[in-house]
Amino acid sequence: MPDLRALVLKVEPEQTIGYSLRDSRYLNITNRCTLRCAFCPKFNDVWTVQDYRLRLNREPTLEEIIAAAGNPQEYREVVFCGLGEPTLRLYTLLEAATRLRPYTQRIRLNTDGLANLVHGRDVTPDLEGLIDALSVSLNAQDEETYNLHCRPKLPGAYHAMLDFVKLAREFVPEIALTAIEGLPGVDISACEKIAQRLGVSFRRRVLDVVG
Repeated sequence: MPDLRALVLKVEPEQTIGYSLRDSRYLNITNRCTLRCAFCPKFNDVWTVQDYRLRLNREPTLEEIIAAAGNPQEYREVVFCGLGEPTLRLYTLLEAATRLRPYTQRIRLNTDGLANLVHGRDVTPDLEGLIDALSVSLNAQDEETYNLHCRPKLPGAYHAMLDFVKLAREFVPEIALTAIEGLPGVDISACEKIAQRLGVSFRRRVLDVVG
């Protein structure tokens, strides 16, 4: 008779793909990122946002993402986000947005703004009609401060992010730049002026307050 203790049932750990904060439904589609921000919770092995643990053991499929959205009509918006950069899964993101589009009034994308740099082309026309709002991580008023805190993997990331915002204005109705108050050397007032020059809005975030 076999030793039952040796028979281990392999069950994939539960992972959080969809979660709700206030009146928004967030979709956590990847943990991969083009940045290695020193202030990101995952680099402190926290991996949580408002008690939701967002570490993925594998990237969710398109069908899992759609299922995790639940009933989008119950929320003000659906947001592609996660502790990672959603545009690293650009084509899955666009297909998910296409599928969800008829059922939600607003789809927002939280991004580091480096999709054009990563994909080697201007992807902003792909967002037209699918993405209603962008939250772009500006994070600093100059390249030196940005590189210090965000530690980009690709050279030229800071200016590529600003160029992305300029191009996206033609295709996405609402764009907001964000920066975190409390990071050494970050001038929030100067960051806000950059947003004003680009003709987009600005949102101040606070260090260690996530979600």
